[in-house]
Formats: sequence, structure tokens, C-alpha cells
Amino acid sequence: MRLPITGDTEPIGARRLSVLMDEDHSISILSHEGTTAAEGLGRDHGSAAALTEATLHTWLSQGLVVAAVITMAVLFVVSAPYGRHTRSGWGPRIPQRLAWMVMESPAVVGFGAIYCLGSHRAALVPLLLLGLWQVHYIHRTFIYPFRSPSRGTPWPVTVVVLGFAFQTLNSYLNARWISHLGTYDASWMLDARFSLGVALFGFGFVLNLWSDGVLCRLREPNDGGYRIPRGGAFEWVSCPNYLGEILEWIGWSIATWSLAGTAFALYTIANLGPRARSHHRWYLDQFDDYPKQRKALVPYVW
Repeated sequence: MRLPITGDTEPIGARRLSVLMDEDHSISILSHEGTTAAEGLGRDHGSAAALTEATLHTWLSQGLVVAAVITMAVLFVVSAPYGRHTRSGWGPRIPQRLAWMVMESPAVVGFGAIYCLGSHRAALVPLLLLGLWQVHYIHRTFIYPFRSPSRGTPWPVTVVVLGFAFQTLNSYLNARWISHLGTYDASWMLDARFSLGVALFGFGFVLNLWSDGVLCRLREPNDGGYRIPRGGAFEWVSCPNYLGEILEWIGWSIATWSLAGTAFALYTIANLGPRARSHHRWYLDQFDDYPKQRKALVPYVW
């Protein structure tokens, strides 16, 4: 049974929109082509096409894949203007720590709120996936900004707004999928895809956490300078922190086996891949003794 959320009384001949909610809390939008006076009030020449939430969710996920391709193409030409690549012309700036918290907050608050609206919110597998997501983003939003003793370079508001918008969309897509639109029974925990995805996510999280720790320890309080990171994965690539995050979200896409998760993984690659290349080139330009054998992101490859 569908319950009407909004009324649909419009003049004859007008297009009517009816928003309906199913018993399972899915949303449908119906578009009705009304009859004209000349056709007669008693004749029904209308047509109705239902745009379900599942369809809209698919379209938005596909749109994020397209956005990933565009983003990668742009960022290979223009480095995102924050951190060591900050430059003028991108509007007013706000403190780095505040920028991080504002930009990433939808991934904690918004994701949690949307998840709680899902019909599968109490199921075991969705709860485990929720835990993975929140472990990453609670650290990224509220802990990581304060790990470095340096306050860092202020960020342009433009970057923060774009990041906030992305996290809002991405949080909706992934939270809604795992808690409502997707179906995961307890047997999914025995599926090789879930095991592989969780293991990859965990490995990436540890690599990301460790790499951030190395970078943070290189910075002195109130010091805006940079030094060459050494040891561990830094002996192979310039940005193991980015590699770790990419592995996390590839793992997420495998564990959820979803278009939303895949779109997020692709967008992460599109965003961090070009930035790793920019960092690598920056290191080579800044330090004459920078290790020549290091690659930007993928050991021995690139």
C-alpha cells in the first residue's frame, strides 16, 4: 500500500506530481499527464511514470561515476588548492582544523541519520558496515585534524563547500544502500566478497593511520615547513596515506557489492590519484636528495 505524502490537485491539463511513501518507507514520485478541457472531463488520456527511490539512487550513483571521470581529468591539470598546493584566487580561507571538521561532518552525522531511517538498520551486516564507515570518518573528522602539532595552512571556503556537498551526496548513497535499498542477510558474512572487502578495508585503514602519524610527527608546533618522510611504506611511495585510503574504499565497494560503493571508490581514486602525483612532483622539486626510486602512489608502478 502506498500512502500519499503530498496532495495532487491541479487544474485540468496540468502535469501533476504525487509523492507516495510505500509501507517499507521507500519513496515514489508519480508524474501524471492530465486531460485537457477539449478532450473532455470524462476521458483519461493521462499516463503515469513512477520514479522510485531505487531508480533515483541508481541515477545518482551513476552520476557520481561520471563526476569521478571529470574530476580526475581536471585534477591532472589543476591541483586542488589546499595544503601545500594552496594559492590565491579561491575565495576567503578558514582554519584548517575547522575546514576538515565542517567538510567531513556529513559523513558522520548525515550518514548516521540516514542509516537510522532504513528498514534494515537493526540487521547484523548493515550494522557491521556502519561500524566500518564510522570508524574511518569519526577519526577523519574529529581526531585527525588535531593529530598534527601544526595548525596547517588555512583552506579556501570553496574547497570546503565542494567537499561538504560531495560528502552529503556520498553519505546518502552509501547509508541508504546498506540500511534500506540493499539486502544483506547474515549469510553475507560468510561470502568471500565480504571477507575480502573487510580485510582490504582494515589493511587500508591501518596503512592510512600509520602514514598520517609519520607525517604528523614530521611537523613541529606552529611550523609550516615540510620534511622528507622516511620508513615503512614511504620507502616505496610518496603518499602511502592516500594509497591506504584508496584501498579502504575499494574494500568497501567489495564488501557492500554495490554501485554506490563502487562509485565512491572510483571517486576516491579520481581525487587522490592526481593529488599523489602532485605531491610526488612537489617533493622532487623541493628536495634535491629526495629518493629517486620512490613512486607516487603504487609501489614499483606509478
